[in-house]
Amino acid sequence: MTQPHETDHGAPTLDQARRQIARYGLTADPQAVLVAARLMAAGARIAQAGEVHFGRFGLSTGRYRLLADLEDHGGEKSPSRLAASLGVSRATVTGLVDGLEREGLVVRRPSTEDGRGNVVVLTARGADKLRDLAPEHFTRMQALVGGLTLEERATFLDLLARVVAGMDALTED
Repeated sequence: MTQPHETDHGAPTLDQARRQIARYGLTADPQAVLVAARLMAAGARIAQAGEVHFGRFGLSTGRYRLLADLEDHGGEKSPSRLAASLGVSRATVTGLVDGLEREGLVVRRPSTEDGRGNVVVLTARGADKLRDLAPEHFTRMQALVGGLTLEERATFLDLLARVVAGMDALTED
């Protein structure tokens, strides 16, 4: 059994998980509960760190993801497709686009495919922003997982995909 690290920052322990499960008279696997609790805690901390990271560049995580998604799709995409690929609501995309548009990083224009709708277009300024932040961004991303070997990263990606596949257990009715 691995001992908690100093960097666990108050994350639950296996003993705490056992006590909580016993307190409610449940038969849940304490280790499974501990893994899920620590994953959720780590996700929240990484999300906070991501906001600090992207804040250095005048962005939020959501705004960066939207710009990067546009860049990955030829610089143009409908708001509904952006919402689907980012896993957020259309209203969230509207808010992100409003802010990015005010800064000249994206523009809206009528869709050539659907005259009723608009598309969001990455501007030259937006593409420059991504290019300018790339060296520091990717260096820091690599450092985030720098303590893992190549093999460990491959294993982690596999495990993470399996955990994400089970995420509906938290949200389904």
